[in-house]
Amino acid sequence: MNLDVPFWIWLVVAGIVFSAYMTIRTNREEKEIEMKEAEMEGAIYIERMEREKEKRKQLSSEG
Repeated sequence: MNLDVPFWIWLVVAGIVFSAYMTIRTNREEKEIEMKEAEMEGAIYIERMEREKEKRKQLSSEG
């Protein structure tokens, strides 16, 4: 088996592996950020719904 490959080919292979690793890592971080944002938006939505429910309850008890 001949491993007499030019040095630049090893650099290219290393660059491809590093690029793949960084892509996967960045993808995971972006998914985590999106999930946190979705959770925050959901919590805000639920809070608004509860406030609206209280408002309606107060209006119906006054009328």
